[in-house]
Amino acid sequence: MTNRQRLSRDFLAGTQTVLPVLIGIVPFALIAGMVAVRLGLSPWVASALSVFVFAGAAQLATMQLLYDGAPLLIILITVFFINLRFMMYSASIAPYFRGARAGTRACLAYFLTDQPYVFGLYGFAERDTLSRRIAFYLGVALPLWSCWQIGTIVGAQAGARLPEAWNLEFAIPLVFLAMIMPAIRDRASIAAAAVGGSVAVAGHGLPWNLGLILGALAGIAAGVAVAWLTDEGGRV
Repeated sequence: MTNRQRLSRDFLAGTQTVLPVLIGIVPFALIAGMVAVRLGLSPWVASALSVFVFAGAAQLATMQLLYDGAPLLIILITVFFINLRFMMYSASIAPYFRGARAGTRACLAYFLTDQPYVFGLYGFAERDTLSRRIAFYLGVALPLWSCWQIGTIVGAQAGARLPEAWNLEFAIPLVFLAMIMPAIRDRASIAAAAVGGSVAVAGHGLPWNLGLILGALAGIAAGVAVAWLTDEGGRV
């Protein structure tokens, strides 16, 4: 088997791994596109936002804050906290791409989301060269990216044609709930969700959605505290 054939097989293996996930990505992408238009963005701006901010939760939060008239600094801080997990993902996955060129690493970082990270870790264990790991990673990431972009475009175009009476803004919290629930699996994540959600709800009336930022900080602190107590003394 030639090296090119081996890389093609690795790419297809990544694609086959992510295919079941794409079924769940499509509704999120459609809603993201539709809601963006209903919040005042043009279909093309909504589509461009999906390309430049390739992160579903951050996109939805950005659109909501833009709709609320929040200052740019608040939007950036909110997106930073939402995407903070990608810093940990990057640190964890970086050793597998050691030796790659800076441009290649930047490209791979752009495609880094939850699914390529998780599936990549499993796939990398079976691949002992940099090129094979990159091929598998792109096999996971590219179909996911394409599905999200196409879904967002279709949703944006459809949202522009829906009657105004169809208020789709309610879909934003529902999408967030659907994204968060699978991640709540242990005591630390339960504490983070409970405390963060409570603080965010209590601070709902604060300007510029500051309640969301305070909720994120409180949730992180609660999750870290519970994880530390559990690991250190088994007291929780």
